[in-house]
Amino acid sequence: MKRLKNLSLLTLLAAIMVFMAACGGGTSTDKTEATSKETPKTEEKKELSGSLSISGSSAMQPLVAAAAEEFMAQNPKVDIQVQAGGSGTGLSQVAEGSVQIGNSDVFAEEKEGVPADQLVDHKVAVVGMTAAVNPKVGIKDIKKEDLIKVFTGKITNWKELGGKDQKIVLVNRPDSSGTRAVFNKFALDGATPAEGITEDSSNTVKKIINETDGAIGYLAFSYFTDNTVTPLAIDGVEPTAENVQTGKFPVWAYEHSYTKGEATDLAKAFLDFMMSDDIQNNLLKEQGYLPVTKMEVERDAKGNQSNK
Repeated sequence: MKRLKNLSLLTLLAAIMVFMAACGGGTSTDKTEATSKETPKTEEKKELSGSLSISGSSAMQPLVAAAAEEFMAQNPKVDIQVQAGGSGTGLSQVAEGSVQIGNSDVFAEEKEGVPADQLVDHKVAVVGMTAAVNPKVGIKDIKKEDLIKVFTGKITNWKELGGKDQKIVLVNRPDSSGTRAVFNKFALDGATPAEGITEDSSNTVKKIINETDGAIGYLAFSYFTDNTVTPLAIDGVEPTAENVQTGKFPVWAYEHSYTKGEATDLAKAFLDFMMSDDIQNNLLKEQGYLPVTKMEVERDAKGNQSNK
């Protein structure tokens, strides 16, 4: 009898040990599975390489070129070429596939002959524009109705506006210029400018205005980096970033980077970089542009402005 009792006790102890081992093994498996779920494997970042061609708006060129320099510094195997030529050129070239990104100061829908339905719009910045005069002209503010008269040839001497007795010399942009389209639409209310000097490059326009007595043209805010030309307030509203953001200053536009179809590969990587916090909050301001995310108003392709 005593032997049977001992045998029963041993059997019970063995059963308990088996049970505990099973429970312990289960707990270990659960922990392993939980750990596996909590710490998924991270994918290695793919190294970017290749070339990217960008063309279009000369107003956008300083910004995009600066962003490209930073992008290439971070990705040494990437080569990006940024050319100007005007918004119309950028839209046409991206549509025909000769460049991967076409920069434009205007919506593709506003340009005749551009297959806008084939292009995808990426609004990467906002640009303010205003009239710029030779510093010797002697005025810093102009009424919008007088600005229209100046550019349509109805006012021909600055003394009529309280400035110097100096003949007005118009510096226009070619028809393909997005800067011209924006200025004509929002500063001249659609009026057609009179004949004058025609120049495509914003840097050259600035140089001509500075070197020509009585000259007036128009430039993006990003070109007002010194006192070689004088930016004009319109109807008493100063051409500042804050006044554009709140919708007080009328002459502004989105800076568009168009791709043919959805952006892919290197083009997508660069456009994502353009929309990064670092570029939007730092580089844009350094270059005289405004972040899209800070705008309190918005516009559609027809020019209708509304509060966000």
